[in-house]
Amino acid sequence: MVQRVAVIGAGPSGLTAMKACLDEGMVPTCFESSDDMGGLWKFKEVSEPNRASIYRSLTINISKEMMCYSDFPIPADYPNYMHHSKILKYFRMYAEHFKLLEHIRFQTSVKSVRQRSDFARTGQWEVVTETRDGQEERHVFDAVICCAGHYTYPNLPLKDFPGIETFEGKYFHSWDYKGPEDMYGKRVVVIGIGNSGGDIAVEASRVADQVYVSTRRGAWVIRQVSDNGLPVDMKYNTRFVHILFQLLPINFLNWFGEKKLNAMYDHTMYALKPTHRLFSQIPVINDDLPLKILCGSVIVKPNVKEIRGSTVVFDDGSVVEKVDTIVFATGYNYDFPFLPSSALYKSGHRVGLYKHVFPPNSEHPTLAVVGFIHALGAIMPQAEMQARWVARVFKGHKKLPSNKAMIKAVEKDTKDIDKDYIVSKLTPLQVDFVSYMDDIAGEVGVRPSLPWLFFTDYALFKRVLWGPVTAYQYRLMGPGKWEGARRAIFTQFDRMYQPLKTRQLVEQEPSNSGRLIKLSLTLMAGGAAAYYVHVHNPTTISTLLSKLHPQTV
Repeated sequence: MVQRVAVIGAGPSGLTAMKACLDEGMVPTCFESSDDMGGLWKFKEVSEPNRASIYRSLTINISKEMMCYSDFPIPADYPNYMHHSKILKYFRMYAEHFKLLEHIRFQTSVKSVRQRSDFARTGQWEVVTETRDGQEERHVFDAVICCAGHYTYPNLPLKDFPGIETFEGKYFHSWDYKGPEDMYGKRVVVIGIGNSGGDIAVEASRVADQVYVSTRRGAWVIRQVSDNGLPVDMKYNTRFVHILFQLLPINFLNWFGEKKLNAMYDHTMYALKPTHRLFSQIPVINDDLPLKILCGSVIVKPNVKEIRGSTVVFDDGSVVEKVDTIVFATGYNYDFPFLPSSALYKSGHRVGLYKHVFPPNSEHPTLAVVGFIHALGAIMPQAEMQARWVARVFKGHKKLPSNKAMIKAVEKDTKDIDKDYIVSKLTPLQVDFVSYMDDIAGEVGVRPSLPWLFFTDYALFKRVLWGPVTAYQYRLMGPGKWEGARRAIFTQFDRMYQPLKTRQLVEQEPSNSGRLIKLSLTLMAGGAAAYYVHVHNPTTISTLLSKLHPQTV
């Protein structure tokens, strides 16, 4: 029986993993190497080795209703796209509300996690930790949840850029970037056009002499502000849209999505058009980048061929001279250095985990990885769903398939990912947000049932089908049901609107002239339809009227 659980990392995944353990009656102990919670979202002026790092101006590109935990809505007055400082405050409120702080041991690093000698019988693990003072301790736990994240180890592929050793300026990885202060009047080349590369290029362009963005593949760029000013994820990340993705051919969906994006800014004209289709890879989310390209302060270039002193040569033969700074926004490597290699299963060039959570080759299901997932959606609700499943497996409420069946499922996942998405060794996995959430929710027993809602609560059914897939939907029923979930769904747009109500406006009532115009258009359309029917089938209207005429006795 699992009772004591080690949780590695007090970031978003670690916090929800602790809560899931507490909800199932287990006792978690969380080891956090820094002096505060929040993981990636804890800003520090100087990047620390083996820790995620963010820049001073970072604002999340997922709206607050789509990123919050399922039973703890973000305050209504918080902005829809939050600065990292607001996100950290939310995590602190979450930890305090659910009394998680007493389970965290700060400034304590995990050095190793090893199976005990009696693992075959007990499934227990020995965890070796080290405090900031260098004091080493050994602990025994019934189970371990790894929540170490995957933005920790910068990928700096200098060997792919011949001549970098001759570069006369300054170069660094985006992991080290904090702000544009050192870029005033400089000529800057940003290599990589992911979300970090786009953000850094935009911010640097406000102070630099000129910014160039080098991209190997190109990228689809979408806006955070969607139709009618709504956050783009609340507008399109709905169950109805998800159903369309199951019914319609992916080529049609790609064509339709690309056409809509190109209507805002033609990706070919802006030199952004990638070599892949829209839904083959997570797009760049950046409202400012197209404007900066249009202004000329950011110029898009192909891949870097070589570097000669302060000159950068690109694949198309074009040259940029007098470059002062190169920023490598080239992604991250992932690693679990404290785990034994035998504990993880390799599938192709990725770590193979059953449903991206459990090692499929373990004798006992007492090791899990939470938060190691990649989708067009926030990590918080995905990690929370994973943690709820893990806690129920640890507690014995859910059984995993056999090792053979899990390995087969992992290999199938690897093939499906390679077929459906553009992945690499740096981002070796990608899932569809709603499909994955529903899959894990099915394991927990909390997947919302649309037919059941249709017959029992039609008003809620409409909001679950047509509205955004917020995490509250997974608290409507089953284990961990939250009585506030229904109300949270009904009020999610109220919380979205609340921070925008900064100036009182008198909403105009529809005018009589407006009503008359609508009525006239309706009558004209009806008359045109009646005329069309009469011309093409003269007896139809008279037959219909005769049926409506009251009968006489």
